Amino acid sequence: MRVLLVGAGGVGTAITRIAARRPFLDHMVVADCDLPRAESAVATLDDRFTPAMIDAADSGAVTGLLAEHRCDVLLNATDPRFVLPLFNAALEAGVDYLDMAMSMSRPHPERPYEEVGVKLGDEQFAEDGTWAARGRLALVGMGVEPGLADVFARYAADELFDEIEEIGIRDGGNLTVDGYDFAPSFSIWTTIEECLNPPLIYERERGWYTTEPFSEPEVFDFPDGIGPVECVNVEHEEVVLVPRWIRARRVTFKYGLGEEFIGTLKTLHALGVDRTEPVSVRTDRGTARVSPRDVVAAVLPDPAGLGDRMHGKTCAGTWVKGVKDGRAREVYLYHVVDNQWSMREYGSQAVVWQTAVNPVIALELLAGGVWKGTGVLGPEAFEPRPFLDLLVEYGSPWGLRDQ
Repeated sequence: MRVLLVGAGGVGTAITRIAARRPFLDHMVVADCDLPRAESAVATLDDRFTPAMIDAADSGAVTGLLAEHRCDVLLNATDPRFVLPLFNAALEAGVDYLDMAMSMSRPHPERPYEEVGVKLGDEQFAEDGTWAARGRLALVGMGVEPGLADVFARYAADELFDEIEEIGIRDGGNLTVDGYDFAPSFSIWTTIEECLNPPLIYERERGWYTTEPFSEPEVFDFPDGIGPVECVNVEHEEVVLVPRWIRARRVTFKYGLGEEFIGTLKTLHALGVDRTEPVSVRTDRGTARVSPRDVVAAVLPDPAGLGDRMHGKTCAGTWVKGVKDGRAREVYLYHVVDNQWSMREYGSQAVVWQTAVNPVIALELLAGGVWKGTGVLGPEAFEPRPFLDLLVEYGSPWGLRDQ
């Protein structure tokens, strides 16, 4: 398999380190707007990896790079702003496509905290027929959340339950970062987007609806020594993906953010620096147009470089409640990564490594013909057991806890 990886940040670099250990990969072009960053990502790897410079928003340039290197698939490791240009470039080039975050939502203009506007991924699913007609696959939301969490949901539906009342993605951890009062372990650009948008909830009788950010707090007890963490509603793709393939009465996503983190995000919103629209700023070289959110991202530490200062574990998982053989059942399927382990084994901090391992596993399943499909599909559309078996083979086992 020949892959064009677009994005050589923390997740992209972790992808290269994981893929370098797997024989299914024939070649990977690692492309980024910052050529030195792409070169750094592949500097210690074998000759199957080639760095390149690319503007992810330039679909024509991306299409040309795909053709030049005879790539079979485009793997998108950029932030959500570049989903559609890369998605469209892959379709134009006639190659398959994978991403870890889907096309962006737009809140309802009059009732943002009650009614749905444009949902995450709507613009991608609108092209399902075109992808299917061309015999190509766009596998969307194939990170950890969304991604592995959706594989867990399909596994639960197939093997653990006869009827499902609720599927709830629950993410939490006990990670700390030495020397920083506020240092997000993932892209602050993406974190602001998903945390301050209206959270989405699905109910079978009502369909999709929205609520206030950080609503419905609950304390969830996470495994492997993490313990109780307060989780709140956050906008996320699983609530869009799961109901498309799995019959459940309710689907939610809740994230363990912590009061201090939530307070900081609320302050950023109150100050207006969560906005993406450029504003005019006077500099020593004249007036410049800059996005306030990009400024926030620029002044915070790069999450990829925090691993040496980070301690603790991160947990991603899927809580499922329903009925099996006439009896009530409640389980939590989960994946825990210890930052000390991921840094020692791969030189990548836990959160980015946990995200990166899943698209590599998906690529291996596609390369071997174990997963097949055409159109725009989520992880729920595929058999879960081969994926979970490979996760164990990659040295990072998953767990199941009866609640």
